[in-house]
Amino acid sequence: MCKFVVASGETSGAVVQALGVDKLLIGAPIDPGVPVTVALGETSLALALKSGNFGARDFFAKALRFIDGERS
Repeated sequence: MCKFVVASGETSGAVVQALGVDKLLIGAPIDPGVPVTVALGETSLALALKSGNFGARDFFAKALRFIDGERS
């Protein structure tokens, strides 16, 4: 599975568009307002898409753990 952790709402939109993602399955929250998502399609993609004002200081490390199925 390919994993993407992307910051900035504008950048997140550009990445999703470039990857051709048109449907996302919303998963568990990493931080308030920022869930793990999985693209529904031929290629298995896990995405954490964070706007600039969401997520704790350790968001990126935590996001990768959540994508891997760990919750702590």
